[in-house]
Amino acid sequence: MDDGGADGADPRNPMWRLYAEHGRGNWEWVAGGALATVAGRLLGLVPAYIVGLAVDSIFLGARPFGLPFVPADWLPAATARWAQVEVAVGVLLAATLAGAALSWIDDYAWSVFAQRTQHDLRAATFERLQALDLAFFTHRRTGELMSVLNNDVNALETFLADAVSSSLWILATVGGIGAVMLSLNAPLTLAALLPIPLLAVFTLVFARVIEPRYLAVREEIGDLNARLENTVSGIETVKTANAETYEAARTREASLAYLASNLSAIRARITFFPGLNVISGVGFAVTFLLGSYWVLFGPPFGLAATLTPGEFVTFVIYAQQFVWPIVQFGDIVDDYERAKAAGTRVYGLSTREREIRDAPDATPLDVGAGRVAYDDVSFSYHRPGGNGDDGDGDGTNGGGSAVDDTDGGTRVPVLRDVSFAAEGGETIGVVGPTGAGKSTLLKLLPRLYDVDSGAVRVDGRDVRNVTVDSLRGAIGYVGQDPFLFYGTVRENVRYGSFEASDAAVEAAAKRAQAHAFIERLPDGYETMVGERGVKLSGGQRQRLVVARAILKDPDIMILDEATSAVDTETEALIQRALADFAADRTTFVIAHRLSTVRHADRILVVDDSEVVERGTHEDLLERDGLYANLWRVQAGEIASLPASFLERARERGDALSDED
Repeated sequence: MDDGGADGADPRNPMWRLYAEHGRGNWEWVAGGALATVAGRLLGLVPAYIVGLAVDSIFLGARPFGLPFVPADWLPAATARWAQVEVAVGVLLAATLAGAALSWIDDYAWSVFAQRTQHDLRAATFERLQALDLAFFTHRRTGELMSVLNNDVNALETFLADAVSSSLWILATVGGIGAVMLSLNAPLTLAALLPIPLLAVFTLVFARVIEPRYLAVREEIGDLNARLENTVSGIETVKTANAETYEAARTREASLAYLASNLSAIRARITFFPGLNVISGVGFAVTFLLGSYWVLFGPPFGLAATLTPGEFVTFVIYAQQFVWPIVQFGDIVDDYERAKAAGTRVYGLSTREREIRDAPDATPLDVGAGRVAYDDVSFSYHRPGGNGDDGDGDGTNGGGSAVDDTDGGTRVPVLRDVSFAAEGGETIGVVGPTGAGKSTLLKLLPRLYDVDSGAVRVDGRDVRNVTVDSLRGAIGYVGQDPFLFYGTVRENVRYGSFEASDAAVEAAAKRAQAHAFIERLPDGYETMVGERGVKLSGGQRQRLVVARAILKDPDIMILDEATSAVDTETEALIQRALADFAADRTTFVIAHRLSTVRHADRILVVDDSEVVERGTHEDLLERDGLYANLWRVQAGEIASLPASFLERARERGDALSDED
């Protein structure tokens, strides 16, 4: 998988990037957490030291009662043993209370750091995702993109909250205990260190084995989420097709794939940690054996250093604590590999470069007459390899990884050498068979896609030489799929014109023939429309989207099957409103119903990637070509259609079926 997107893999480790790019604004929490971690761990070394001191000084009298950094005259005399016990208990209690307070600070600081960093990463990734080209989304599954933004970002929490804290804890433990152990008995300390090289090798092998398995887990959970999202979104189709059993089987299959990848990672992990425990346990046993011999029989191997019972007790406690952080390092490696797999997917998405962006010398578009010209325009879609086509005839794909499209693929021609011009204020109809390229033709105008060759111009300016924001701000677009966001009717009409007044919203709704039905809704303009507008009919949704475009008051309007979801009577009302609205602006109307465009100033007939006819409704009927035959189809005059038209229609249907 390419973790750098279309512009190649980023050489930086995703975890370093995470801290450098998204954690840098929270370093005060890192500093506070780090100080609390180190100080708390050093306080945690106090009990073992006090126990050893008590054994030797209070109970055996083998050495003076003394505390580091405390003057001797501040401490009880050698004969005041109970006073020494009281001091020892006081130190233990003070260390415990201070340690608890530092632990709270430690946990809170690192948790705040983790949550803020995740928030920044999620927001930045989503912002980058929205900026990507439309072509990116046409062959990505929504569920997998959501998995990256949600599951993968959330998977970083444990690492962000615990990794640095645990690493500092280990360093403080190893450093502090190592210094004390060396002061007590250097040779025995070296013996306690013997398992460390073997633990390091074992951990390195584990990291190499587990990394691809965790990455596979992230991919599989993305596939599973995509399957769930797809099924829930299409639940009406599932039910009407009586396909619940079929979808349950497909979801079970995706879940089993996730289960298999997860179990593969679990097997590696549960082998690793017992192995660490065995190595560290054997090392501790050797240290205990050697220390016991030292106390009972004196220094072995001709060594001269002594070891008192109290020192041995302290040493054994520290030795156990010294080996445990090495074992815990395995947890950090495990968390790191999990986070790295998730981070690779997140950065694979967030580092993608969009192709459609402002040219270095781009300037804002100031629409004058509103003349639109297409000069020898050609365009082709990229079809990713190995995934098949989604069957909508545009060469886009419905599957594929959320971040990876480095699979080669092919280019599918959609438009070839198209030229025409629309004068300011004209209404241009665009018609043709399904899959001919009508919608794509007009998506080039707001630069939802960029031409392969030729140019699209507004008032003589190539749209690639103006800023994208100003270009799209000048164009109103009503697509054939009337999309509504979860929210109120008013919020949906106002979408994109966020500063519009309530009066302006209602005026736009009236022009779109939507005000009357809105008033009949339970809460009028404050009625919640549901997910994707599910509480409204298709015609109601379409009218709200038309109202949204009217409210924007653009200089150029594109209507892509804008009345396809309404009945004939409502269509007539909307067409009258749109005709008045379009009178002083350049308008393009894509339609399957030819009656929708019969009064257009000119009609373009698109077929087989080209504009094959152009003229008024009357001109095209007199020419008796493709448009005239399409008109006969809609008029029900099937018997009068030429055989060549029917054969061409059959070939088009077969071609679309082959791509499905």
